[in-house]
Amino acid sequence: MQSGKADERGTVKVESILMIVAMFGVLYFFMIRPENKRKKQAQEMRDSLKKGDVVTSIGGIVGKVVHVKPNTIIIETSEDRVRMELTKWGVSSIGVQESEQAQNVDTSEEKPKLNASQAAEETSASDTASAAKEEK
Repeated sequence: MQSGKADERGTVKVESILMIVAMFGVLYFFMIRPENKRKKQAQEMRDSLKKGDVVTSIGGIVGKVVHVKPNTIIIETSEDRVRMELTKWGVSSIGVQESEQAQNVDTSEEKPKLNASQAAEETSASDTASAAKEEK
């Protein structure tokens, strides 16, 4: 009987070890590997910066690259030729980033233009709704 218990304990240990290994595998594929991919892509983007690119810094500064050095870049931020030197790791993206709020505002402004009669109907409907709210 004692040999049967020993086999069960050994099997339990092997199963728990396999479970721990499986957990580390899942952790690697869902967390570590994607993060390493993002870091690699960001580094490739920073290494590929060239004169004329429009970049956004991690602080939100937008400018056009005028000179590239090994570890830094020089950008012009306005028409007045204001120049700033940034480290490459401070570049967030190539191009101008827009906030989520700005994107939402842009999509709401894309309503089709109304002709005069449709605009009058919309105005009268909003006046009726506001009058109903005042009565309550």
